[in-house]
Amino acid sequence: MKVMPMLIVSLVVSALMLALGLHAAAQLPAGAMLPIHWNAAGEADGWQKAVDAVWVMPLLALGITGVLAMVPRLEALRENVAASAPVVRVAWGGSLALLALAQAMIVAPAFGWHLPASLLLLAVGGMFLALGNLLPRSRPGYFVGIRTPWTMADPDNWIATHRLAGKTFMAAGLAFVLAALPATPEGLRLVLVGLAVVLAGVVPIAWSWHLSRKG
Repeated sequence: MKVMPMLIVSLVVSALMLALGLHAAAQLPAGAMLPIHWNAAGEADGWQKAVDAVWVMPLLALGITGVLAMVPRLEALRENVAASAPVVRVAWGGSLALLALAQAMIVAPAFGWHLPASLLLLAVGGMFLALGNLLPRSRPGYFVGIRTPWTMADPDNWIATHRLAGKTFMAAGLAFVLAALPATPEGLRLVLVGLAVVLAGVVPIAWSWHLSRKG
């Protein structure tokens, strides 16, 4: 798996995120606050000084870039890296896009922009839909996929678990997209997000365990 193209893109995007943040901070008076967290209703409920807030997402982007760039070198099952490379690229690119969007939402008040928090849910939904399409093609590895004791011990368990995970991730993505719709009531939005978490994070693990019990 070639990481250099993604590495270059990530470094450029991280630099642009930081440049945008510093420019935004320069537009504000000393001590001004920027939002860093939003509640289920999409209202900002967490704030930080602008000079600090604008660094958070670029630094997270650099951290994720460093970790994902090392995956091919650290992976012990290197013969399977190529099969799982599309999953890594989507996770990498999707994470970068989410952080860039979050940075835009943080600095939005400095420029008079109005970016609804539901955009983040929509972006998360899109990433889960893309991952769900690719997960069934992944192969056992220590860094990519649904890594349980049972998937790691049995390639057949891995394949069956990721076939189901592909479907549950896409269903989770759809739930996130529905939660992002402006017409979705706050209570239903919370239910949809909770459902998405269960579909993507719990169901595949439970299915992997179930398959191991069947032998």
